[in-house]
Amino acid sequence: MGFFKDFKDDLSEAVDELIPGSAQETDPAFEEELAVTPDTFETDLNVEDELSKLDGLLEQAAKNVSAEEKSASDAGERPDKAAADTSTLQQRTDRNDKQIKESRMDTNTNETTTTATAAQEAKPLPTFESSPASDENAVITSGMKITGDLESTGSIEVEGTINGNVRCNGKLTVTGLINGNSTSAEFFADSAKVEGEVLSSGTVKIGVGSVVIGNISASSAVIAGAVKGDIDVQGPVVVDTSAVVMGNIKSRSVQINNGAVIEGFCSQAYAEVDVASVFG
Repeated sequence: MGFFKDFKDDLSEAVDELIPGSAQETDPAFEEELAVTPDTFETDLNVEDELSKLDGLLEQAAKNVSAEEKSASDAGERPDKAAADTSTLQQRTDRNDKQIKESRMDTNTNETTTTATAAQEAKPLPTFESSPASDENAVITSGMKITGDLESTGSIEVEGTINGNVRCNGKLTVTGLINGNSTSAEFFADSAKVEGEVLSSGTVKIGVGSVVIGNISASSAVIAGAVKGDIDVQGPVVVDTSAVVMGNIKSRSVQINNGAVIEGFCSQAYAEVDVASVFG
């Protein structure tokens, strides 16, 4: 075989290694360029022209390899980039949904708090309508201590201690201690201590030396002891000389004797006088 025949075979093998399948897809012009008579050696062959042709073929092969590598690289990067964009979009959507939910929760919480506060402010003191009282009269002696609620259709005298609510249809007289709310037709405390609301359909009398920590609601009231709470009375209120009141008084009329101490507001909201018309 001639020199160029061997060179052609070596070059074909090299191109096949660089570009797989190139043997099947070889450009016809490329085959024509490599066509050399195997059995003869032409003395008038221009070696420099042949070498330049080979250089051109090598450059073309290198360009094809670079183009295939770039295509493969782009094909690998695009899915990753698309996946990254999709992940970022999903994260933003989740973050926006979370912010919207938190905003709705804050709005609902504020509305609930506002409604509860308004309801609490507008809540009036409870009222009580007593049932007919019986002639029974229960006495809790000074040595007795009751834990739990106590209820009677008649009157009750509390000289001992009751830890619970007390309800009676008659008069409730307290000279001992009640830790709870009391409901009665009449209420009288003499040197007693009551921690709870006092609700009566009649008169409430807080004697000297008595301490009531809680609101009072009645048709009339005479205060000679200490009261820490609001007093809501449909009729008149008398605040005696020895009285100490820490709270607001709402009534039809108020009589404050010299020496009484009141820390709060007094309002004759139940008076029959139209105050607005006087200044109108």
